[in-house]
Amino acid sequence: MPFVLPLLGLAVFAQGTSEFMLSGLLPDIARDLHISVPAAGSLTSAFAVGMVIGAPLLAMLSMRWSRRRALLAFLVAFLLVHVLGAVTTHYEVLLATRFVAALANAGFLAVALATATAMVPPDAKGRATSVLLGGTTMACVAGVPAGALLGELWGWRSAFWAVALLSLPALLAILWSVPADRAPRFSDAGSGTRGELRALRGPRLVVLLLLGALVNGATFCAFTYLAPLVTEVTGIGAGWVPAVLALFGLGSFVGVGLGSRLADTRPAPLLVAGGAALLLGWTVLALTAGNPVAALVLVFVQGALSFAVGSTLVSQVLYAATGAPALGGGFATAALNVGAAIGPWCGGAALTAGLGFRAPLWVSALLTALALVLAGVARGARRRTVRRGVPSAQDAPA
Repeated sequence: MPFVLPLLGLAVFAQGTSEFMLSGLLPDIARDLHISVPAAGSLTSAFAVGMVIGAPLLAMLSMRWSRRRALLAFLVAFLLVHVLGAVTTHYEVLLATRFVAALANAGFLAVALATATAMVPPDAKGRATSVLLGGTTMACVAGVPAGALLGELWGWRSAFWAVALLSLPALLAILWSVPADRAPRFSDAGSGTRGELRALRGPRLVVLLLLGALVNGATFCAFTYLAPLVTEVTGIGAGWVPAVLALFGLGSFVGVGLGSRLADTRPAPLLVAGGAALLLGWTVLALTAGNPVAALVLVFVQGALSFAVGSTLVSQVLYAATGAPALGGGFATAALNVGAAIGPWCGGAALTAGLGFRAPLWVSALLTALALVLAGVARGARRRTVRRGVPSAQDAPA
């Protein structure tokens, strides 16, 4: 595995920390900037919108650049807006920096996925993907609690400075290790974009992207409302909530590691068995959430299963997107973030309807069930096509 990949993973860790850390900093930000907590919460929404828009858009805009230039541009932009966010005293400026940071994050991750898979053998895309996505899972395990601790000790601005500093090693690694291609990836960005967009219309890719959105929606629906679940239903004290969230993050880190061992060699069994286990796990957790031991075990297990299946779906998108090496990672990133936005919204709607704190778990189970049904329908369609004598690599997910 090339040396630069773990350092790209460090940049993804910094970006994931930036995305999630505001959950522990909002009250401090609201007091400092003299705004309401809901207004501070809009900072999170701005980041989510930027991620969904930025992944495909910036992947397309960067197609005239070499990967090294694109990675440097996105990472420098991400670093600078965090410095600006750390020193500003105006809410509107901070809101703008969150949106721009998300655009840079989305563009960086899209290009980093393409770069990572291009720097490894053709049959190692799953392992390369897991190195980058491992940065996101470590943000849940260590980055978010560390950001909250920094905010408590030295104020919310110190967390923004820390994210900027964490980005520096990756910046140096890109300068040192990513080839400085002089030519852009496409001499005609317009025709290159059109060609890649045509490749992304293949049924198999569309199904894989939908599956990624559904599985990630289920993951973040449950994760977003994990704190009230364990305090109100499980009966664990509020002081233990960071440890429970870290337990989920630790499970996700383990899941990405275990998934990477099978994503390149046996993806179909992993997805089928992992998807079925996810559905069972969300259902059992919803039923047994009142038992602290069962709840804690299942929080870890569901974190592992969610990210094992999710990271494998991302690697399968990259395997299937051979005709779209630049945009495949961008659309995979966008699909994951669509799920990360829709899942919590669905869980919140269930809570607003008065269905109780177990309701988001049932929503996660429903989203997972929809993913399994979609995968089954797509596999059946592929088999019917093959029986008619028109096999195609783009018909359904592996």
